[in-house]
Amino acid sequence: MARKKSWNDMTPTQKKLVVVAGVAEVAVTAWCAKDLRQRPAALVRGPKLLWAPALSVQPIGPIAYLAWGRRR
Repeated sequence: MARKKSWNDMTPTQKKLVVVAGVAEVAVTAWCAKDLRQRPAALVRGPKLLWAPALSVQPIGPIAYLAWGRRR
């Protein structure tokens, strides 16, 4: 099994990718949380109280909410 790279073992490009991915993950999760808060319960598939903790399961939760959790 390959050893996990530590931050110091990464190249500058890899470090930038990790930071950009982290920022994107936080931004999408925040956007989904705001949308969930503002959206009426009738426009959400399933209970809103279950979607809120699901958003913390990264990166699956926010993607699932965007794909299946919202009604149009």
